[in-house]
Amino acid sequence: QVQLVESGGGLVQPGGTLSLSCIASVLRVSINTINWYRQAPGEQRELVATINRDMSTDYAASVQGRFTISRSNPKNTVYLEMRNLKPEDTAVYYCNAPRGNWWGQGTQVTVSS
Repeated sequence: QVQLVESGGGLVQPGGTLSLSCIASVLRVSINTINWYRQAPGEQRELVATINRDMSTDYAASVQGRFTISRSNPKNTVYLEMRNLKPEDTAVYYCNAPRGNWWGQGTQVTVSS
């Protein structure tokens, strides 16, 4: 069965950097659109970044210029590099494959001094 497993979350100070990973099983990231979402306490889940089959990418306006989504086909992994982090980036970050509405379990990112 398809599995998406996120890792890399943690506590970071404002202005810091974190890199998240999403390792896929069964599903091939090279031929599927993969999204990163996030959900802050009391908020709706928000689409943060997308990488498409042709390697084109899209970002939410709130993270444009600070976050970078990429993938490694040999490792079947999608990454989210997050720079210049702000307290408002604090959330649980989820990996998603919309083709089958598959979701990972999420990884917590906390930005605080």
